[in-house]
Amino acid sequence: MTAMHNYSFNKDTLAGKTILVTGAGDGIGRTAAKTFASCGATVILLGRTVKKLEAVYDEIVAAGGPEPAIVPLDLKGATKTHYQGLNATIVEQFGKLDGLLHNAGVLGVLSPFEHIDHDSWNEIMQINVTAQFMLTKALMPALKRAAQPSIVFTSSGVGRQGRAFWGPYAVSKFATEGLAQVMADEYEGTHVRVNVINPGATRTTMRSKAYPAEDASKLKTAEQLMPTYVYFMADDSIGITNQSVNAQ
Repeated sequence: MTAMHNYSFNKDTLAGKTILVTGAGDGIGRTAAKTFASCGATVILLGRTVKKLEAVYDEIVAAGGPEPAIVPLDLKGATKTHYQGLNATIVEQFGKLDGLLHNAGVLGVLSPFEHIDHDSWNEIMQINVTAQFMLTKALMPALKRAAQPSIVFTSSGVGRQGRAFWGPYAVSKFATEGLAQVMADEYEGTHVRVNVINPGATRTTMRSKAYPAEDASKLKTAEQLMPTYVYFMADDSIGITNQSVNAQ
């Protein structure tokens, strides 16, 4: 498993695969989408802001990658019907879904436990947990049509060991780890594999909100994490399931 951090990939590593990335307009999601495309994958860019998704689309096409698809969707308000419609569209247009990277998430406000706002709690759980469950469930038919489908969830260090003031965000990441474990155990022995990546301290907008005084130049960039992300989408990780790994 340690080889994944130094996993070597090229323009054909993900050739012929269709991969959906949530939160594709920013940060790690944006970098993952561009990297998957550079490895030959057709990427479905899911995010809330059309302008950001269009910018990623343009970058992928300009770099010579397969033409991606854009799915503007706000996970806060998306319904079962939205997700089922997305599955039907993917099956119709691409025939299958080889990979699903759950990257979208919200941090919320870091605060003492007694100051946690109920509405904020509900919003973070909706986006970070419930939407992931609903999207994955709806896309299972498209995923099962792929030869070796890979589902990857994004966790955090505070989803393994709780930390003061991280409240609903930390709890949502514990739930993400649990959801992945339940799915991995249930689908063990099938062609569906489910894993979790903790990106660690990375130079992103979300990180800067959590640690505004931190020297971001000392953090790893999203690009430096990509060997792990590509590994779990590539055929080299076939048979690897129910793992929760650090990307750095």
